[in-house]
Amino acid sequence: MTPKMTTQHEAVKNVLYHVYVFPFHSLYQFDDPRYTVTMNIYFSGIGGVGIGPLAQIAADMGHAVTGSDLTPGLITQELSSQGIPFSIGQDGSYLQQCHESSPIDWFVYTAALPPTHPELVLAERLGIKTAKRDELLAVLIKQKGLSLIAVSGSHGKTTTTGMLVWALQQLGEAVSYSIGTTVSFGPSGAYIQGSRFFVYECDEFDRNFLHFHPTLSLVTSIDYDHPDTYPTKADYSQAFRQFINQSDHTILWSDDAENINLVPSTSEWLLQEGEALDVRIAGAHNRRNATLVAKAIEYLNISSDSVQTRRAIESFPGTDRRFEKLADNIFSDYGHHPSEISATLQMARELSDDVVLVYQPHQNRRQHEIKNDYTNQFEAASQTYWLPTYLSREDPELPILLPIELTAHLTNKESITLSELDDTLWSEIESARARGALVLCMGAGSIDGWVRQRLAL
Repeated sequence: MTPKMTTQHEAVKNVLYHVYVFPFHSLYQFDDPRYTVTMNIYFSGIGGVGIGPLAQIAADMGHAVTGSDLTPGLITQELSSQGIPFSIGQDGSYLQQCHESSPIDWFVYTAALPPTHPELVLAERLGIKTAKRDELLAVLIKQKGLSLIAVSGSHGKTTTTGMLVWALQQLGEAVSYSIGTTVSFGPSGAYIQGSRFFVYECDEFDRNFLHFHPTLSLVTSIDYDHPDTYPTKADYSQAFRQFINQSDHTILWSDDAENINLVPSTSEWLLQEGEALDVRIAGAHNRRNATLVAKAIEYLNISSDSVQTRRAIESFPGTDRRFEKLADNIFSDYGHHPSEISATLQMARELSDDVVLVYQPHQNRRQHEIKNDYTNQFEAASQTYWLPTYLSREDPELPILLPIELTAHLTNKESITLSELDDTLWSEIESARARGALVLCMGAGSIDGWVRQRLAL
């Protein structure tokens, strides 16, 4: 058992060591109890898909965890069930209360927090160390001596991360992980005592993935996204090349390597289209992701039985918000990029000849970048209801693009209906379900919560 600090001075000294010295101390001995410290960590935006799992991991490691968010959601429900305290509301009063009760060592915040946010301003005024999630996660991984397996890519990260965690568990491998959504088979983030690997959904937004040097990286796909972080496609490609170069080994598809002009080396395992795993999983993109998972298991030498590996992958129950079945004939999906739309509709058509899509574009800034890319992706849907764009982290200088502008280049305009999240739309959804159509509600904004609320009535 770790000895307790006997004085406040010793406790402060220990915290300072971990915060400022430990991340750069190459001779650190992970099993030396003298350097194990329980930190008091406050997570601002604790209900987010990146911050929430990290809070759970820190709690599993024995750290004191609390935090706040503006609104409740799936992640906060999960945190509540685990007894992790947090506040709904971010005016700074809860942070002040927590700090006065027991001084906060780290204030960890989401990239969405503006510099003028009340909690961030207060944390800086109180002299609390502030950091984004990647800095703390890197310390926690190193502290426990875990090998990092990073899952990155423009699309498919969440499903692939969940699938890899699930398959490793089925093959008897204890694994710590962070998945960017809730899942049915465990918390969204967990530290498992005795695990060797940490599987991380390592996203490119805010250049998060460039703060890590993984033992193994899987790249699911590369398709220009996040214009608020990467102004040009060249910037985006360069970031992925850098991420691959700072990974010890990377498994990716050869067409993605060509897409970013990657010069192959012995550190990359390039997969060809013909190598896709023959698995009983719906969706061509999911079968590609399953292939990456199988190759990762092979590379890590977890199992030499390919049949056993395939069965573990085929039994994957899926993740929330990724083609998640909410009720009979109605599914929710997080997709909000033309490539994701096309791939998910292709999967839906494998299950039904009558697919009705309800689509909510995400972020006006992104729509300005992809508006001309909306062309033939919606042809697989017999009917599409197009909603106004969900606004988040917007540039006030950009005019809001209207649905009629975003649908201007579609090749199947006759099946497009401009709609709103209202009673009329819900009646159309119910009618489609009643006739046996598969209704797919897609978007990263408010649509998922709206559908769940309607179903609960």
